[in-house]
Amino acid sequence: HEAGSLRVRFPTAAPEMLEAVLINTAGGMTGGDDFSIGLSLDAGARLLAGTAAAEKIYRSTGADATFALAIDATAGSRCVWLPQETILFDRARLSRRIDVNLSADATLLMAEAIVFGRSAMGEAVEQGSLTDRWRIRRDGQLIFAENVHLDGAIAGKLAQPAIANGGVAIATVLAIPGDEQMISAVRDRGESFTGEVGISAWNGIAVARLCAPDGATLRHDLALLLSSLDVTM
Repeated sequence: HEAGSLRVRFPTAAPEMLEAVLINTAGGMTGGDDFSIGLSLDAGARLLAGTAAAEKIYRSTGADATFALAIDATAGSRCVWLPQETILFDRARLSRRIDVNLSADATLLMAEAIVFGRSAMGEAVEQGSLTDRWRIRRDGQLIFAENVHLDGAIAGKLAQPAIANGGVAIATVLAIPGDEQMISAVRDRGESFTGEVGISAWNGIAVARLCAPDGATLRHDLALLLSSLDVTM
């Protein structure tokens, strides 16, 4: 089902995994826009979903642009969510919520990247707001939760060593299940990364964090990391 400016297309019909590509025909989002995406996988389904282009969040005069992603993956299903990056423009305001419900033996791999301004175009995000809320549940039990909130002088905050140390492109990769073998596969390629990349695993979850000085560097490192994880397995 599709409504508003969101469209979904299925470019391939490979038997091992269905591919869905989401398109925002509006060309971006701005204050007051409200978008939602829901992915539901039946037992044994295998889905690779992403976006056709980077999502752009334009300047707002006050209201947030809101985005909600909900994934429900039932028994034995596998969901891979790999959208292109979200680009924030100066004075953009984005509030995003991601909710995932997994059955006991469902698997998930997802990556979300955010770029604060297009460095190649000489753009910077001096002011703005980003609120990002993730909640992942397995059989109804919360297994991963995090909130990210940047508001006001974003450029100054990103410059702080404890936040991004001057980086303007960040990403999170979450894999369930995740284990030490996955960690080793990424760390073995450590010298090939050009930005900062870290990965950890605990309680059957693996989480990687990426930080880069620009979007091109982030894309390079993200592609390298995902290739290490074998996203179509």
